[in-house]
Amino acid sequence: MTTTKHWTLKSIANELGVSNATVSNAFNRPDQLSEKRRNDILAACTKLGYFGPNKAAQSLRKGKFDTVALVLSDSVEYMVSDPVASKFMKGVASVLEQEKLNLLLFSGSSDSVNAVADFVDGFICYGRPRNALLAEQLKQVKKKVVTVDFDIHRNASVSIDNKLAAYEVAKLALQSPADNVAILGLRLLDTHLTCRVYDLNLLEIDTSVAHQRLQGYLQAIEEMGVTLGNDRIWNIPESNADYAAIAAKEALNSTPRPNVFLCMSDLIALSVLGEAQAMGLNVPEDVRVVGFDGIDEGTRSNPPLTTVYQYSEQKGRKAAQMFVSDAVHAEVLGYELRLGKSC
Repeated sequence: MTTTKHWTLKSIANELGVSNATVSNAFNRPDQLSEKRRNDILAACTKLGYFGPNKAAQSLRKGKFDTVALVLSDSVEYMVSDPVASKFMKGVASVLEQEKLNLLLFSGSSDSVNAVADFVDGFICYGRPRNALLAEQLKQVKKKVVTVDFDIHRNASVSIDNKLAAYEVAKLALQSPADNVAILGLRLLDTHLTCRVYDLNLLEIDTSVAHQRLQGYLQAIEEMGVTLGNDRIWNIPESNADYAAIAAKEALNSTPRPNVFLCMSDLIALSVLGEAQAMGLNVPEDVRVVGFDGIDEGTRSNPPLTTVYQYSEQKGRKAAQMFVSDAVHAEVLGYELRLGKSC
């Protein structure tokens, strides 16, 4: 059994019979050597299994790591499968790649940002992390921070006006004070359960997308003169079909049955459409449904979904651009109401 020798800059220079500076220049400052000299040294290093000076050590000395941590709102496994989050991440990656910066995905369920804080140049935080402690740590960390869709008062942030968007899409669904409304919320509560919500804490609406959207829905409901039952708001812990189907079935089998569903994501709204049609209900004649996000599946559903389209990839690019440019302001992006035939 053979063992691979661990080379250092000094030991490889001794092996090749050249100075440390010569080896370093071959890797980092090619203009300091002739092309042949450099190629000979690189070829010899490759043959011996040495691939350059320790980048981690260099980064520690310089205090620059060319890496940005993207703190996600939930687990990496869940977020990479979410169509909205994946578009956002694509936008971030496109900008960072152009800037020759690396992207590190960091779970919003992790214990502490300290696990990576010493090895990144800063953080882009996409949504309020499931572990609330991470948001508190990001308020104090001595690195650049750009927040997306929530605010920790670090100045640099990107969002849309979630309250206004929710209000406007709800106005499209509501038609009469006699409407019976169900709100299918996303992460209104800090729980992994799909359940009804009876006691809402709306004191920190600037820090939660879900609560901002709920405020918009409630404003539209109040203006229409609709009475919202105290058992007509559901919490769904993740934007996926399995969790949403539980809430959709329960709501559709409630008495009296809701005829308007305000859904905090398109995936939730699509579950309502599917469950309603499985029960023989017609959309929008029997049940009116609106979503939020503007995913591609919503345009292909039958009927097409009425929703709020947010430019998630553009949002990702903007967040990365603000990080690169050391921005210290809040940016509110536009959105679009897309009229389908679900309400």
